[in-house]
Amino acid sequence: MLAMGLLVAFGANTAHAQSTTSSIFGHVPVQPGETVSVRNNTGLTRTVSVDSQGRYNATQLPIGTYSVSLMRDGKVVQARDNVLLQVGVGAEISFSGAVAETSVANAKQLSDVNVTVNKLPPIDVSSVDSRTVITADQLAKLPLGHSAEAVALLAPATNLGAGGATSTTGQPLISFGGSSSTENAYYLNGFNTTDPNLSEGGITLPYGSIDQEEVYTGGYSAQYGRSDGGVLNMIGKSGTNEWHFGGQYLYEPSSTVASQNNTYYANGLPPSPVAGNLYDPRNQNNSWTSVYDFYVGGPLIKDRLFLFASAEMAHTEGNGVNSVTSGTDSHYKDTLPKWYAKVNWNITDNNLLELTGASEKSETSGSVYNYDYNNLSDSSFKSYANNTKHGGDMWQAKFTSYITDKLTFTAAYGSMTTRSYSENPAYDPSLTYISNYTNQNPALNGGTPITNNQNVSEITNPGMNFVSTNLRVALTYALGDHTITAGIDNLRTAARDQDELTSGPGYQWAYGYTTTPNQPLYPGLGVGAPANYPNGASGYYAYKYIFNQGGNLFSSERAEYIEDQWQVNDRLLFSIGLRDDGFTNSNASAQPYMQQTKPQWAPRLGFSWDVFGDSSFKVFGNAGRYYLGSPIAPGDPANGYVATSQYYTYSGIAADGTPTGLTQMSPPVSANGAYGQTPDPRTMTATSLKAMDQDEFMLGFSKTAGPNWIYGAKLTRRILRHVIDDWCDVQAVVNKAASEGITDVNTDTCYYINPGQANTFAVQDPNGAFHSVTLSNADMQFPKAVRRYYALETFLEHPFDGKWYGKVSYSFSRSYGNSEGQGQSDIQATGGTQNEDWDFPELMAYADGPQGNDHTNVIKAYGYYAVTPEWLVSANLNLTSGGPKYCLGYYGTGQTDPDSYGSNYHWCNGQPSPPGATGRLPWMKQLDLGIHYSPAFANHKLAFSVDVFNVFNGHAPLNLSPDFNGNSAGTPNPLYDTPLVLQPPRYVRLGVTYDY
Repeated sequence: MLAMGLLVAFGANTAHAQSTTSSIFGHVPVQPGETVSVRNNTGLTRTVSVDSQGRYNATQLPIGTYSVSLMRDGKVVQARDNVLLQVGVGAEISFSGAVAETSVANAKQLSDVNVTVNKLPPIDVSSVDSRTVITADQLAKLPLGHSAEAVALLAPATNLGAGGATSTTGQPLISFGGSSSTENAYYLNGFNTTDPNLSEGGITLPYGSIDQEEVYTGGYSAQYGRSDGGVLNMIGKSGTNEWHFGGQYLYEPSSTVASQNNTYYANGLPPSPVAGNLYDPRNQNNSWTSVYDFYVGGPLIKDRLFLFASAEMAHTEGNGVNSVTSGTDSHYKDTLPKWYAKVNWNITDNNLLELTGASEKSETSGSVYNYDYNNLSDSSFKSYANNTKHGGDMWQAKFTSYITDKLTFTAAYGSMTTRSYSENPAYDPSLTYISNYTNQNPALNGGTPITNNQNVSEITNPGMNFVSTNLRVALTYALGDHTITAGIDNLRTAARDQDELTSGPGYQWAYGYTTTPNQPLYPGLGVGAPANYPNGASGYYAYKYIFNQGGNLFSSERAEYIEDQWQVNDRLLFSIGLRDDGFTNSNASAQPYMQQTKPQWAPRLGFSWDVFGDSSFKVFGNAGRYYLGSPIAPGDPANGYVATSQYYTYSGIAADGTPTGLTQMSPPVSANGAYGQTPDPRTMTATSLKAMDQDEFMLGFSKTAGPNWIYGAKLTRRILRHVIDDWCDVQAVVNKAASEGITDVNTDTCYYINPGQANTFAVQDPNGAFHSVTLSNADMQFPKAVRRYYALETFLEHPFDGKWYGKVSYSFSRSYGNSEGQGQSDIQATGGTQNEDWDFPELMAYADGPQGNDHTNVIKAYGYYAVTPEWLVSANLNLTSGGPKYCLGYYGTGQTDPDSYGSNYHWCNGQPSPPGATGRLPWMKQLDLGIHYSPAFANHKLAFSVDVFNVFNGHAPLNLSPDFNGNSAGTPNPLYDTPLVLQPPRYVRLGVTYDY
């Protein structure tokens, strides 16, 4: 029972993924009475024994700076000082026999002999995984954006997420190894801070409070899971025995922000163009940013109790002219307050307590003005913008007990509360939101689109919140050459007040236009041809859209695991682990609608071979399976929701932009059957549903080239085994049930399935009884679900030698198949019910090809050079080949719409159009440069900096509008192939820092 209640610590010599600790290990000459003592800069001291082979290992040490001493009969015979532990990277400190024998002999005559050698081995031979660790010293020197994601982009296998997805606080999301940008995990001091709603980022630290950031790209141990992308693991600073305080001010003036390229309609013009072919005058955008950062840290009680606290405030003001379809210019004020505090209590040398608190929030407000796109200026005040608040707070307590030098116990518990608040200070519920008004009939608006001052499309419950708790408990025991660990890792989330509905009178109006008015708009939904109705022969129509959803949701993710770190001999290490993940998602009545609680075994096997035994050449490999639970947001349909459109022709347009003279073309219709019914949770999900999981295989090496260089290479293969997505072809279930003599009474819902394989469904008959009905993949008419990734990564690194540091990497990779995973970047969807993939079989025809996060060639280089003790220059280069282009149109050579999804099939102008068939996006090329000055007259505690980002002001498009057609097969979409997301323009950041 105790073993099942304990957390894996990845023991022995090895590193701990997403942990807050590391280890010091090595070899010493075998002598009687030997021990090894380690002491860090908080006074924490541990003494460990030396085994019969001369090996020692001090595990689960807090990161920091250590001195390591070889003791004999209580006397120091050798020592190493200034050993900096990096998170998850074991430090090998071995002592030579010759020096030891001399020191031991001298120790018989001298009371104190201290032989110090501080050079560390260049390669960590204790890790079997793939990671990049960036220290606070490197963060201070490199020209990086002040975000955890900007740091993560230094790792070879990371790229900006396709589609322009951002975190809840506005930071660009990252794709790891070809995966969707919402398949990552965020950790802060060992606590999982990942956004529970859509997995869009997580709470991160104030930039100046990051001690180390570990960017984990694969191969982690059995004690961690819930990610098949990557991990951003942040370790916050702690107080030491010396008081320090300081601050930083950064300023990005608007005068140094370069103009961004305007975008133009690339495929013709809408019926009522606003300013010719101009779509978005991006060169009219303007902004400035300032950042204030303060910290203090030191001992409350020397050697026992320590405090570190910091606060950061980023403030941005500016304006962003929206596209002509919006007709507005948004003047905004954004604030991003962060704080972090940590208390470390060395209760004794064997018992430690850590308390962590942190917060990250994004708060926005502003005003919206009507915009004159011909004169490129504001014309009149329209409304106040929404006041929004996103992000939240977390706290955690962690206890560590070194029961013996072979037995370690850890326990951690924490809670995180995040919010998603949006409310307009001058919201007018009487006004209707108008969309697509450039599709208005120009004969009825005088050639100028008519709208109103309603700027809010949907309203949400101001009390919307998410509360997550994370419990981790662990015990590690060293038994000879083995270090055995077992444990639990439980994560629970409650999402409350999740209400969201259409603004105004409860509906919004949208305008449409078709060049083929004699053809039905959506025949599958019973929406006929506009020409069959009065005022429809011209092809103009409108539809009333209603959206309404709400209700509480719950998720529970638990895991148990066991692991053996087996030091086979002095050169070979095996990491052997097994993890069992379970996931349960429930509706407002706490009834599970998605459940995977049968054992889901995730084996992990890794090795590290120190080829020459001197840490100069390492060969390593890893194979493992990783499970990923479903976030909260895809569960919204579990409480029922409305998403309907009702189509009309019209004969006039009122002064508020709403259509008049209406003739109804259809009742309210929904392609997904979303009419407000609350489904029985048993009919929402395939009863055979398996969790999303991925297998990963890695093989690589690292080797020194002389005393100052390290090079290496790694092969990676990732295979997505199961996908979860919504499927809306419910008639297929009805038909299969009927063939078995069962009448299905629940036919107005989509299902969550594992696409590309057989699925079993619970079908309810008129008497209320449930039956199991299985559809083969042939019945569902789907191809096999595929996402496969392979990569070759190479690097060359020059460790810092007091003068300069540099690292360059090249990655050749492919991410291909017919599923991007949780997201669908071609339509800028981040997952859940937003995706259109797998909804119907026709949507997956010709879907196979390079996926959105496929970047064949990536070159990265970064480093810094100390010109003098006062002057330092730095650079960061990123050259990334573009992802695939998409052209989505109507289905088949006849350009039909069998699923009522419009221009969203992998056909383009009647021709098959798999991803990338129309080419690739251009390379993204970005060079960032920095210069730092820390004058000697201030004892190098005062520093000034200038960083220039995107020096050559590249404007690479990162996402293009994919829809070839408008609202019918014969109607061109003027926005097709128009850039929707561009590389951010050049800007300059000025900074001053004081550190005492």
